[in-house]
Amino acid sequence: QVQLVESGGGLVQAGGSLRLSCVASGRTFDSSTMGWFRQAPGKEREFVAAISWIGGSTHYADSVKGRFTISRDNVENTVYLQMNSLKPEDTAVYYCAAARWITVQEMSIMTTAGRSWGRGTQVTVSS
Repeated sequence: QVQLVESGGGLVQAGGSLRLSCVASGRTFDSSTMGWFRQAPGKEREFVAAISWIGGSTHYADSVKGRFTISRDNVENTVYLQMNSLKPEDTAVYYCAAARWITVQEMSIMTTAGRSWGRGTQVTVSS
């Protein structure tokens, strides 16, 4: 399995930007599809964005399309989530996930089976 550690969360005003990072350890990172999910208080964890193992394919939730960008650096074993034009409804704990040999569309389905997860980083957007 891949071990994942997220960072970059914080408090930001509406309209601002943050960049989240997820550093992976383990030999399977470069063959893993990576994803970002988020969970707001009292709500279920939901898909945000995914990127294929070579970075050629990406997939986004409709709620973040055009505002968030996922990218990865397979040399640095890191996946990023650039978040622009943040809204108060983006407030949540953001989690990084990894899974081998699945498509970005399959990553968008929320499941814990066959995936590695980080512990999350808090993002708070004030109005």
